[in-house]
Amino acid sequence: MPSPAGLAPAAGTDTAPTAIPAPAPFFTRRTPGGPPGLALFLNAGDPPLPVLRDLVLMLDEEGVDCLELAVPFPDSVTDGPVIRRSARRALDRGAADLDDVLAFIADVRPHLTHLRIALLTDWSHSLKHRDLATTTREIAAAGADGLLVHALPPRLRATHLESAAAAGLPVVTTCYTQSPPTTQAQAAAQARAYLYLVAHYGRSGTAPAAGHAALAQTVTALRAHTTSPIAVGFGVSTRADVQAVGAAGADAAIIGSAAVAAVERAQEAGTDVTEAFRTFVRSVLPATPHRTA
Repeated sequence: MPSPAGLAPAAGTDTAPTAIPAPAPFFTRRTPGGPPGLALFLNAGDPPLPVLRDLVLMLDEEGVDCLELAVPFPDSVTDGPVIRRSARRALDRGAADLDDVLAFIADVRPHLTHLRIALLTDWSHSLKHRDLATTTREIAAAGADGLLVHALPPRLRATHLESAAAAGLPVVTTCYTQSPPTTQAQAAAQARAYLYLVAHYGRSGTAPAAGHAALAQTVTALRAHTTSPIAVGFGVSTRADVQAVGAAGADAAIIGSAAVAAVERAQEAGTDVTEAFRTFVRSVLPATPHRTA
């Protein structure tokens, strides 16, 4: 899960990048007063990639708006024990480095009709030893709809933003509810995929003491700085939480630890992971005129 990352321009290359169609927008179903969109976080490789492929196709069938798909990395300081265990399982399976994940996205993306994929990568684990501009083009070419870089050094913020813009790859930016107003405004202004508003300063899985609906003032303030969707995460685990995020005026809710825990339970029980996760998804999707249970 994210920590606020800054953003800026990449070095030129000898050959012009291939033109890449602009990814479809995120959370297009959000209407004033309507139910919020839904994003789910999972680590690539947990469940194993062949199972994950079926699970991703199921998410598309169920109308989930976004999958935040992480290239797993160890010992994240912003994650709680559930997501840390998931990352360790994926890493121990040995088939979830950045190249593996890009191949996975390239395979599954053409089969999706609604679901968008936002790739989450950790700077030190996946990007530090690669050329940022080249890698960003590779991420876009694989079919990712957006990119969130975890723990990006502030000195590389401008390079990251310019590389993503040149590749036609919308960026996800982040800020905390406790971030200074100038930091929030900058993150909002730089968001192109969506702005991830972290509801609570702490590790993933923890919730704000006052509840998610209390974020309305922060969401309203952020609206002045962006036309991109605003998504709220941390501590969102139930349909009631999702609806509270919507009540705060956000465009979408992000569920991380609870989603990863559903995968963990299914694997430990030896049950069908995709069908178990379908049950979880249906339990958290906000009610609509066509979905009441």
